[in-house]
Amino acid sequence: MMETIGNPWLWAGFAGVVVLALLADLALMRHGGPHRVTFKEALYWSLGWVALALLFNAGLWWYLHETAGAETAQRIGLEFLTGYLVEKSLAVDNIFVFLLLFGYFAVPEEQRQRALMLGVLGAIVLRAIMIFAGAALVAQFHWVLYLFGAFLLFTGVKMWRAAGAPPDMDKNPVLRWITGHLPLIPRYHGTALWIGRGKRRRYTPLFVVLAMIAVTDVIFAVDSIPAIFAITTDPFIVLTSNVFAVLGLRAMFFLLAGMAERFHLLPYGLAVVLGFIGGKMLLVDVVKIPVLASLAVVACILAATIGLSLWLKPRPGGVH
Repeated sequence: MMETIGNPWLWAGFAGVVVLALLADLALMRHGGPHRVTFKEALYWSLGWVALALLFNAGLWWYLHETAGAETAQRIGLEFLTGYLVEKSLAVDNIFVFLLLFGYFAVPEEQRQRALMLGVLGAIVLRAIMIFAGAALVAQFHWVLYLFGAFLLFTGVKMWRAAGAPPDMDKNPVLRWITGHLPLIPRYHGTALWIGRGKRRRYTPLFVVLAMIAVTDVIFAVDSIPAIFAITTDPFIVLTSNVFAVLGLRAMFFLLAGMAERFHLLPYGLAVVLGFIGGKMLLVDVVKIPVLASLAVVACILAATIGLSLWLKPRPGGVH
């Protein structure tokens, strides 16, 4: 049986906040029409999404303080904040991949918003499915946590080794399958994903980009969801922190798009974060690391990595 602080009222409140936020985002995006997002616009949106997540956490803390006591409220509040920080930092790696995809397919600036919005919606649905499946497995089989921990350690080592090496899109198996099995056209047709019907249907590059974003969502969900289970196994906290981190992905992309090269050491920091969380998960029955200590370690690793990235210039030929 999955233990969770989530009750029908909390789930309904969370769903209402997310739906309203997405509707507001879609309405403002349509009102502005397809356009190039400026740094200022992306900054305001990014701050707005972060503020929304913090307000939700504050509301959750207040509710639990009144109904379950100060100790529970503080523990859950720290778990949400730590999970949000971990998922938000891991989402930065998505942005590096999205930059690569948009550059490789020469996606017009005005079409990038739509591609990212659809990617965010897909990521929310996908993560919800995977989180509930993962929570059910952890509740039924405690040893699954050890598998998650080993996987995160492996992923961290792999990420460290791959940091600084530009991915070769031409050798991507998914892309090779799409280009080999679907009838494609070489140019964009506005926001259309395909033109024609039936056997005459031809897919635009925008369709291929969306397909690749969906695959990227799957890959990063497999990496990031086990990470938060090292912080909490409560599906309500796992899902809410994940979703709030993903909601700001579109704005964060446009915020960091022009500064990706300045954070060239961040993949190394993310690799260390995954290694730390994987080790914590493997030692879950031996050493109990407090949530506040985990939050401090993750924050320090990320701050140090960002600071070193700004201080040390990237080596010639680096990807970031």
